Amino acid sequence: MTLVASAAMIDPLTRWAVHGEKPDFTGLLSFAGQSYTEDPEDLVGVDVAIVGAATDDLVSDRPGTRFAPRAIRAAGCPPGRHLDAAIDAFAALSVIDYGDAPVLPGDPLASHAAIERTVGEVVAAGAIPFVLGGDHSIAEPDMRAVAARHGPLGLVHFDAHADTGTEVFGVARSHGTVMRRLVEQGVVDGARYVQIGLRGYWPGEREFNWQREHGITSLFMADLRGMPIEDVVGQTAAIVGSGPVYLSIDIDVLDPSVAPGTGTPEPGGMGAAELMAAARALASGLDLVGGELVEVIPTAVGSADVTALIADRVVREVLTGIALRRGGVLDE
Repeated sequence: MTLVASAAMIDPLTRWAVHGEKPDFTGLLSFAGQSYTEDPEDLVGVDVAIVGAATDDLVSDRPGTRFAPRAIRAAGCPPGRHLDAAIDAFAALSVIDYGDAPVLPGDPLASHAAIERTVGEVVAAGAIPFVLGGDHSIAEPDMRAVAARHGPLGLVHFDAHADTGTEVFGVARSHGTVMRRLVEQGVVDGARYVQIGLRGYWPGEREFNWQREHGITSLFMADLRGMPIEDVVGQTAAIVGSGPVYLSIDIDVLDPSVAPGTGTPEPGGMGAAELMAAARALASGLDLVGGELVEVIPTAVGSADVTALIADRVVREVLTGIALRRGGVLDE
């Protein structure tokens, strides 16, 4: 969908306009080559805005996900018709790259405030924000900004870890405590919250008791094995129901043989095709008002970075689902 560009809007395809697309490795770096702006006035009429949240100050293990927003953009490719869904999300929707929130390294509180402001600008314009993290602690400012307009959110959360600890190494604000904080703040409605892909050795029974008390549904990898992805999607959709829903995807939900570039990998996870199919189906069937993909640690340049490449494609599946829902055409 074409936007009326302001003086502040940059179209990375301008110098390649005669060809209709540009090589992935040159020109201004933006998500899927979409127009780039940092001016809130350019959000008018936008359906989805990509926002970078390049911070990893609150990780408990390997850092590096601050570099992911650039890496995910660099791993992308030009827009095109989805061969399975028979729709080009970038033609059906108005999608822009709204740049990165002005985070400050070493100051997570200031960074979170900046992320909340930037995401809030997208929400205030009536667009759907999709945030490229960053560690999973960015979910707090992301969802706070979205809930400020839409009220308590349903949540679909793909992750190897529940992220519902009270603290990590004595620290209350962490990528391992963020979901508990959001439920306790009333940002997320526990009864409409589904976790998908949990496995490994953390958290413990205390955290899962707290989750049960708040009505949170956990689908472990042991539950998913042998279950068609359509059944996972259907069960999840039935629980979150109607009303505003946020989609939070931690790349470590995938098996590390598929997505090795992450800080807390856990073997035995989902495959890329499963996650991509689930992301598209959920986005096409739910009232999605925001989303994020987090915890990618770049390991190579451009599309040679397989984890960033998969992250790009997962985001595109979400956009395709939104386009299908708005166009009234659902997957068969």
